[in-house]
Amino acid sequence: MAKGRSYLFLGPEIGEKLEAVKELRAALGENSEDYSFYFGETPLNQILSILLNGSLFAGARLIQIKNAEGIKKKEDIEAFVAYMEAPRDDTVLVLVSDQTSVDKRLEKPLGAGGKRIFWELFENQKVQWVENFFRKEGCSISGDAVEAILALVENNTDALRRECSRLILFLGRERPISLTDIETWLPHSREESAFTLFSRIARGDLEKSLGICRSLLSAREAPQAILAGLSWCFHKLRDYERLLKSGGASDFELKKIGLGSSRVREDYIQASRRYSLAAVDRALAVLGSYDIMLRSGGGALEELLMDLFLYKLITGT
Repeated sequence: MAKGRSYLFLGPEIGEKLEAVKELRAALGENSEDYSFYFGETPLNQILSILLNGSLFAGARLIQIKNAEGIKKKEDIEAFVAYMEAPRDDTVLVLVSDQTSVDKRLEKPLGAGGKRIFWELFENQKVQWVENFFRKEGCSISGDAVEAILALVENNTDALRRECSRLILFLGRERPISLTDIETWLPHSREESAFTLFSRIARGDLEKSLGICRSLLSAREAPQAILAGLSWCFHKLRDYERLLKSGGASDFELKKIGLGSSRVREDYIQASRRYSLAAVDRALAVLGSYDIMLRSGGGALEELLMDLFLYKLITGT
């Protein structure tokens, strides 16, 4: 694979995107550096500085810019287009978005094969994917157990791979996996994340939200990473509410914004009952202000600031 290329990876199928990025990373070889930024979370001048200046120690670099759908300002687009038209020879740039489109001007500098859309699996493909996963691991699983997994797990192969791997760790390979096993063990095999935290926020459950947040902090999850995940969820909530307002919330349109799973969709249904479009914008403003406070407040204040943040976010005060 030639270095000095730019790619645009779009769509809600996270697992396949991760695999595509992994292939790019492997092609660069061991003597390479890996950078990952969320657009809107990291200042643009910092991203551009890293893009335009090479590494003193590595022979190649892979740089991911996530939330690429947020690149909308004329000057931001022009900055990225200017780089992509004359990329560094030692750098592979990947713009990543869970949406299926970004500003068309970002697509023009891409060469053949530079843009890929990763769609969610269809229902029959998901069933086959789960069955094949367990078969390759030397396990058998009942049909109703497969259906339960698909009902409970987010609709992308990264989430499915993670949860199925944990189930095998819990249950072993000695006997067939049943529906009862899934109902008993799947909830216990999950780790907390910004997404399980959002699920509690969506229901206005302050006590459980505080508990999940403290668990994440105890596991050394950076507060900024938690806020970045919540920001992603609230941006998706805004997309969902705009669909509702336009009357275009069909299954196809919901899948396009990453809400194909009925379980995940339920979180956004609940959240939309608590947050209007204006309230979503206020929540994003609160996220931004607490991100700034956490970056300047020091580690000693992290738990207090996160508690205050969740209280303000959930109560609206």
